[in-house]
Amino acid sequence: MKVAVLGAGIMGNGIAQLAVMAGDEAVAYDVAAPQLDRAGAAVEKSLARFVKSGRRTQEQADADRARLTFTTDLAEAVTGADVVIEAAPEILDLKQDLWRQVLEHAPAEALLGTNTSQLSITSIAAALGDEAHRLVGVHFFNPPVMMRLVEVIAGLQTDPAQVDRAKAFGEHVGKQVVVCRKDSPGFITSRAYAILRLECVRMLEEGVATAEDIDTALKLGFNFPMGPLELGDMNGIDTYVHAISGLEHAHGDRFRPTVGLRNMVAAGRLGRKTGAGFYDYDDEGAKRV
Repeated sequence: MKVAVLGAGIMGNGIAQLAVMAGDEAVAYDVAAPQLDRAGAAVEKSLARFVKSGRRTQEQADADRARLTFTTDLAEAVTGADVVIEAAPEILDLKQDLWRQVLEHAPAEALLGTNTSQLSITSIAAALGDEAHRLVGVHFFNPPVMMRLVEVIAGLQTDPAQVDRAKAFGEHVGKQVVVCRKDSPGFITSRAYAILRLECVRMLEEGVATAEDIDTALKLGFNFPMGPLELGDMNGIDTYVHAISGLEHAHGDRFRPTVGLRNMVAAGRLGRKTGAGFYDYDDEGAKRV
């Protein structure tokens, strides 16, 4: 099976790696050649960790890497593909434009999946016109090679058969799949976790507890692998504010970003990528004590 992954950022290269580890041929596409170089290095580093931990032999890792190719040519990426997964940034116009181009080259029987954590599947699919029924949401989690869950989301026009195909693909690459049967912004997980993190932010701003104690309470009390504030710093405070602003528009004031969050973005305290967020970080991204 040939899997085309459009967008070679953290999510895209992770999805491509999952495909080759499942035995598929994968092509990662990006408009920027330097991003493809970074993606290739990231995959090689990840596969090396799998080998070091004993979860993959060196022979398996070498074969995985041999099944993965990179290109800046969209037509080359999607021609002959059985599955096309778009993992472009969360910008509606960008995703729509990309899907219009995909239709010019992808096979009529290819599964078309958009990886998004919040955008309307129906809105993205509008760019496909009469082919809107082919698009389904396939939401992988960061980092894709480690996180066990995939959300499959049906748009208003999505053919139920495409939902079944997307679920089968998620299981094929080793994931547990849940189905969001209504195209509601935030789907299941992003909607639930956004409100949880927002309440943690409110507690921090109200002086109820420190960031460290809030995160520790959630990790130990609910068995979370990472605290909500730590995760916010990893994903980016600006990304989070953008996401919950969209949820506020869809679901009301309970998702309204706090003034403190907006001030953090204005001040450039965006998390690990800027060296400061809810926590401070050193040059290597390690949390300062």
